[in-house]
Amino acid sequence: MGIVDEDVVRVREATDLVGLVTQHLALKRVGSNWVGLCPFHGEKSPSFSVSAEKGFFHCFGCGKSGDAITFLMEIDHLDFPGAVETLAARAGITLRYDDAQQGAGRRHRSELVEVMEAAVSWYHERLLTSPDAGPARSYLRSRGLGGDTVRQFRIGYAPDGWDLLAKALRRHGELLQEAGLTFVNKAGRQQDFFRDRLLFPIFDAQGDPVSFGGRVMPGGTGPKYRNTAETPLYHKSRVLYGLNWAKNEVVKADQVIICEGYTDVIGFASAGIPRAVATCGTSLTEEHVKLLRRFARKVLLAFDPDAAGQAAADRVYAWEKAHDIDVSVVDLPPGDDPADLARRDPDALRAAVERARPFLGFRVERVLAGADLRTPEGRARTAEAALSVIAEHPSEFVRDPYVMEVADRCRLDPARLRQRLHDGVPLPEQRQAPAPEARARPQATNRADVVETEALRVAVHDPAGLSLLDSVLFDDDVHREAFDALSVADGDLHVAVGHVGPDAAELLARLAVEASDAEAADVASRLVDRAAQRALVSLEREARRADDPLDYAATIGWLKLRLEELREDPIAGLPPEGQLVAWLVTWAGERA
Repeated sequence: MGIVDEDVVRVREATDLVGLVTQHLALKRVGSNWVGLCPFHGEKSPSFSVSAEKGFFHCFGCGKSGDAITFLMEIDHLDFPGAVETLAARAGITLRYDDAQQGAGRRHRSELVEVMEAAVSWYHERLLTSPDAGPARSYLRSRGLGGDTVRQFRIGYAPDGWDLLAKALRRHGELLQEAGLTFVNKAGRQQDFFRDRLLFPIFDAQGDPVSFGGRVMPGGTGPKYRNTAETPLYHKSRVLYGLNWAKNEVVKADQVIICEGYTDVIGFASAGIPRAVATCGTSLTEEHVKLLRRFARKVLLAFDPDAAGQAAADRVYAWEKAHDIDVSVVDLPPGDDPADLARRDPDALRAAVERARPFLGFRVERVLAGADLRTPEGRARTAEAALSVIAEHPSEFVRDPYVMEVADRCRLDPARLRQRLHDGVPLPEQRQAPAPEARARPQATNRADVVETEALRVAVHDPAGLSLLDSVLFDDDVHREAFDALSVADGDLHVAVGHVGPDAAELLARLAVEASDAEAADVASRLVDRAAQRALVSLEREARRADDPLDYAATIGWLKLRLEELREDPIAGLPPEGQLVAWLVTWAGERA
């Protein structure tokens, strides 16, 4: 269920890929393609190539490839429908959905986003210009948040009135309530949810406003922070404050910093570290981790040291394994949060990020740093406490260096500590067998066959050449998969890419940006020659093992003759006149 396929094709065809890409990087024309520095990985020599004719891009450095929709998904971290909808809006195309309910749902979401955007603008303008927001402006200045910062993060102020927002945005009616901005009071009237609070608008990863975090003004009543309740737009376990602003820097650094508060995110940005995000009044969840893994592998926790040390270790290690992330901890000075440290000593905050320790290393150091190591009893107690922390990690190769560190600090025999670790605490791998997905994956198919690659390259640029080829001619699985998809799609590259696995899709996208001056017949002839030679070797092997090798003599002799003819006249063995390809198809079918 989703956007109608024909509309996806219309959007793709209406999008100028070169124009789209040049919004993000400079391109230079080289031959029939456009070349530039890849936006997805750091490089000094351009390896990012765009084929305007084929509508595909490919980076020869990092392997990223695809069409206009893929590019927008990668560069703006959108899902497929989001990328198609964005491009459709630019092209003035109205999309249809093959599920009416889904289409209505996405339209309703757009209406809610429009309401939230109107509220963000109204609250923000109130903070900037309204006389009743004077105390709020003064408070922000006292916290080091000036006008530029207020504008950058679109901070707002909810006035101390019952229904000022509801009246200002009355045209949105019930949508205000559904978005969590108002509620119906006992008198049956719409009343504003936020009153006399600084408001930090919360955006999703795509930049759509979905919620607010409201901080009570000094001397005000109620909880210090109050967040919008969960709505169709906002699920706090899936949204991280600041990700919309930080995501590009996060991708570039392959590192994201997770902190607790809105002002902490702002503090990191002001200190020149614009890759911090914050949980919205909840603990870090696996949904958050899944979201962040789309952007980076390295996760730094910048919580209060006690909170970071007490984080559920089993969850952290499970996330590291399941989602291939590395979790570290930023060890902040006692009593300091990132916002305060950024204002008082930004260099110290930057240094703390540089010195971030792996999660297990941080927890072990917390045990050792707070211990009394002057007596044998103190060292023994400390070693026991540290071992209980180390034992929680699922990898023996990670545990052992920390055992050595504890042994050195506590002046104990590392062999005794290893034995104690094994005897005293059941190890994770003893409690649970490895999950199937943890087993090593087979290595990717070797695609170094230049003849098969050249044949596919010709077929991509000249689909008429497909008539000279057959699936049986390809020995490599990935090349065969790509050829079969091209054949079924009648040479339509975009359709073919949509019906193959990632390896074949990457191969086809790469070939789309590689020019070929080879003749289709010449390449096809070489491919037939190689396939026939493989068949000849196989037949001769079977003959040597057979009870009566003469049973194979006629076939082998016929095949050798056809090979000689092919090498004398390459066109002779090709379809439709040539017999060799037809024989290879029959022979392969008999052995299938």
